Amino acid sequence: MQGVIEGILFVVGNEGIEEEKLLEVTGLSVNELNLILDKLKDEYQSEDRGFNIETFGNRYKLVTKKEHKEYYEKLLAEEKNGELSQAALETLAVIAYNSPTTRGYVDDVRGVDSSYQIRKLLYRNLIKEVGRSELPGRPILYGVTDEFLDYLGISSIEDLPELKEVEITEEKVTDLYNSKYTDKEN
Repeated sequence: MQGVIEGILFVVGNEGIEEEKLLEVTGLSVNELNLILDKLKDEYQSEDRGFNIETFGNRYKLVTKKEHKEYYEKLLAEEKNGELSQAALETLAVIAYNSPTTRGYVDDVRGVDSSYQIRKLLYRNLIKEVGRSELPGRPILYGVTDEFLDYLGISSIEDLPELKEVEITEEKVTDLYNSKYTDKEN
């Protein structure tokens, strides 16, 4: 179960997970859970590990070690000066057109976990936390910043270009699966 707990903490990312939910998902008792968390915390104390488990209120989170901060900042600083990746642009578009919105909604639209992209966009000050949703767990709501608007040269979110709906026909779907390249006969 130690690996399961570690994996769950990784999957939930920045949001963390409440003790009650962790107990419900794993079927462990409070004592069993505490023993496993204590064992993981002890293992993470080793110098060759990059994580710690922190408790924030009644939520457990897997976090990076503070003593490695300079490396994380260096990585993010390099990314801050570079161009946005396709994944970051997708994440930014979902947030811009659906603001305020949660990471869960962004994940649903993109079909993948967006927590890393959201962290990058927060660091670049293109998005910001704008509150908490009323959904269970009260997830963070994200919106775009004035820097984002300045970057695009618009004064408000209402100035974003309208999204066009694309009709997907059976022919277009079939084309997605047919390669434009064929093997040459020898």
